[in-house]
Amino acid sequence: MKKPELMCPIRDWASLEACKKYADAVYFGVSELSMRAASGIKTSELGAFVKKVHSYGLKAYLTVNSVVYNPDIKKAENLVKKAKKAGVDVIIVWDPAVILIAKKNKVPFIISTQANVSNWQSAEFYKSLGAKRVVLAREMTLNQIKELKKKTKIEIEAFVHGAMCMAVSGRCILSAYLYDKSSNCGSCAQPCRKEWTLSDNEGNKISNEGQYFMSAKDLNMIEFVPELIKAGIDAFKIEGRRRDPKYIEVTSRCYREAIDSYFDKTISDKKIEGWQEELSTVYNRGFSTGFYFGTPGKEGISYDKADNVSSVRKMLVGYVTHYYPKVKAGSVTLNHLNLKVGERIIVEGEHTFIEQDVKSIQIGNKDVKMGKKGEEVAIVFNDIVRKNDKVFLIAKRKV
Repeated sequence: MKKPELMCPIRDWASLEACKKYADAVYFGVSELSMRAASGIKTSELGAFVKKVHSYGLKAYLTVNSVVYNPDIKKAENLVKKAKKAGVDVIIVWDPAVILIAKKNKVPFIISTQANVSNWQSAEFYKSLGAKRVVLAREMTLNQIKELKKKTKIEIEAFVHGAMCMAVSGRCILSAYLYDKSSNCGSCAQPCRKEWTLSDNEGNKISNEGQYFMSAKDLNMIEFVPELIKAGIDAFKIEGRRRDPKYIEVTSRCYREAIDSYFDKTISDKKIEGWQEELSTVYNRGFSTGFYFGTPGKEGISYDKADNVSSVRKMLVGYVTHYYPKVKAGSVTLNHLNLKVGERIIVEGEHTFIEQDVKSIQIGNKDVKMGKKGEEVAIVFNDIVRKNDKVFLIAKRKV
């Protein structure tokens, strides 16, 4: 039995730094033809980014999975050619036009979950077109996945963690209808996460068991990693290309440890409990097991709150103003909050992700225990930081 590939989401360059030690592959989009249009990777940076990914020993998967209209076909052709030139390992697609373009340019491709592959014959169909792998619909149960795997030789990929859509395989038109922002073109405004009121024709409000009756909880399958491996899933996919590097670091590390623990026979209830606790510290809307064990009911909806319910929050402290590589220290202006020795911080920037404790603080070459809001302080960092990087304080969220 081989280890499943761990695929981690990339929002920007810093996201890569966050998961480089844990991922087997990363998937990302550029500003064109991606289901996450607000990508931090520019098309002009594609070659440099793929080179960086490969330098860490990871595979680079480019998403070209939005709806493609007539004027977009030329864009798709150009993007696939750029992906090939950049050395992208695979492109993730579903539109038949893009499949044809990939085949024409001899670029390996994976079928996106947007294709809603829910049965073995569909998987075989895409295999006949030359697909390397299919990403299964998130609406499939674990038993259905097992049955599919027995009847096809194509690789299968499944989401194991992250946001769930209230529409089948994300094929939603609600955002386009209400806000003229198409979720199928990467610009979902997430109306399902808004407050809704259900009323009858006479204006009477009907009980809806809370304000957010369309807001699905996040998928979390860390407890069932052994079952997913036994089902023959070839790749575990973490959702979250719009989430911050801290989320990407924690989720990739927890699933890496869970996969490795299964294969070295050290997985335990205590470890699972620890991973669950860590996963709860980063952005989430509450957790469920999605459709893996049947169609979710009320327990799959976050009725009371549609936004982040993580147990930990990031608070902006200030900004890096200078870095001194010889002493591995940086100057930080505390624009927003005080900072004390012993507190835990995250430094984030376009190319930076560091999490560490504050071991010392200096002001004017003198050691102090606290820097006050408005002061400039010197801090020793565990890695390189850059001018204008943001410094965040990590603190428990008040319940």
